[in-house]
Amino acid sequence: MRAVGLSKQVATGDAQLTILDDVSFDIAQGEAVAVLGASGSGKSTLLGLLAGLDTPTAGSVSIAGKDLFGLDEDGRAALRSQLVGFVFQSFQLLPALTAVENVMLPLELAGEPGAQNQARAMLERVGLAARVAHYPKQLSGGEQQRVAIARAFVRAPRLLFADEPTGNLDSATGEQIIDLMFELNREQRATLVLVTHDEAISRRCGRALRLTAGRLTNGA
Repeated sequence: MRAVGLSKQVATGDAQLTILDDVSFDIAQGEAVAVLGASGSGKSTLLGLLAGLDTPTAGSVSIAGKDLFGLDEDGRAALRSQLVGFVFQSFQLLPALTAVENVMLPLELAGEPGAQNQARAMLERVGLAARVAHYPKQLSGGEQQRVAIARAFVRAPRLLFADEPTGNLDSATGEQIIDLMFELNREQRATLVLVTHDEAISRRCGRALRLTAGRLTNGA
């Protein structure tokens, strides 16, 4: 993955607010990279741009040699479906679907056969074999995040984005979730980009990119 000159401004009344300012870096396949910074430093905005969920004011992102913003919205969605997994702070599970149905979703959207068996196997891998038929509201926060991790990894993505994945969990549960995420990442040899404000979590990554008021201050 390569980011070159990424900038993001938004209009606020008569002024322009700069959220990201000329951010450039490379991330090699298989690397684990933390994105660090205080609240409001631009971390989540950067992640949204790297994933093609948002568009920059200036700059480019390439994933697997493809120019993300040279694609239209459908093209970016197709690239994400093929290559990218996501883990969010707020889990982002669909409440009307069971655990196994949530994990099946990316497989079914991709038209892969045997979605239920794959999803069940992935839930077993994350320690939830007994919870496959439970709905999100019947699961603890830690269990919901395990379902989200199973969903993210079930298609063996080349690139995983995680945005404060322990932000809604207590410290002991959060540590278990981070352990699990790094285990799966090593097993699948994915590239991991992890947004966090936690220095201890960032030290488990190979390196850190630190944002200060929208500018990259180290790690490129």
